[in-house]
Amino acid sequence: MDRPELALHQLHAFAVLAEELHFGRAAARLGIAQPPLSQQIRRLEERVGHPLFARGPRGVSLTPAGRELLPAARRALDELAAGLDAARRIGSGTAGRLRVGFAASLALTVLPALLRSYRERYPQVDLEIREMTTAPQVVALHEGAIDVGLLREPPADPDLDTRVILSEGFVAVLPSGHPLTAQRAVRIEQLAKEPFVLLPRAIGPTVHDRIVGLCRAAGFEPVIAQRAVEWQTVAALVEAGLGVSLAPASIRRIRLGGVAYRRVEPDTARTTVAIGWRRDDPNPLLLHFLEVAHDCFGTG
Repeated sequence: MDRPELALHQLHAFAVLAEELHFGRAAARLGIAQPPLSQQIRRLEERVGHPLFARGPRGVSLTPAGRELLPAARRALDELAAGLDAARRIGSGTAGRLRVGFAASLALTVLPALLRSYRERYPQVDLEIREMTTAPQVVALHEGAIDVGLLREPPADPDLDTRVILSEGFVAVLPSGHPLTAQRAVRIEQLAKEPFVLLPRAIGPTVHDRIVGLCRAAGFEPVIAQRAVEWQTVAALVEAGLGVSLAPASIRRIRLGGVAYRRVEPDTARTTVAIGWRRDDPNPLLLHFLEVAHDCFGTG
């Protein structure tokens, strides 16, 4: 069935006249003179091919054709009003869907406060949260699968913009019965003979290289005995006695009975967490997300 070409102002005039059943009152309600209203109704009747109103000395009444058209006219006007309202809210960034990627360890640090603040400010936005490590997030941003990512040590990328929201040092992750837990701080060279549990370089090359660089600066090459794709798993494997690790300080929020965390010396290296997004993305939902991040973390 072909879609009819109807003027919306004619449908609106028809619906108002159907409620008032009087040309004078309907014209006053519409803010127009009575002759233009009569012309609009006549044109609509010509389009339908049948009278929509029966004229009488005291007003009008709906014909069978008019009674049949009225519910459809009201639905069309209501749906258009709802569509315009939704378009305005999405255009202003107060509604819609925002897809957010995040590294799992950030669920223990920056993620809860950021999402809570955004949800409080924009409750009608549908947040789609996707857990993934840094390298897959970069791919997802390039492919348009996510709108914004929370990345640890994002790589330099000409197609992405980033904004640092957290900078932290490293800690030693030890089994609770390890002799080094007797110390308040661990010198990195004291880990030289220990097997290490680390993330694979492919999923976080910058932070991986930074940890290996700390070991090399202390005079040894770390022996990597186990690999795990999330810091929670790293901590669990350390608890199981499969090795030790160097990890971002926020790993201390992972509370495991068989794991101890100690600050390291020298405590000079830092690791960063950043928000990343496609350069020049005009999405108002993204812009509001960045504003909330600025308010939460004081980012530039």
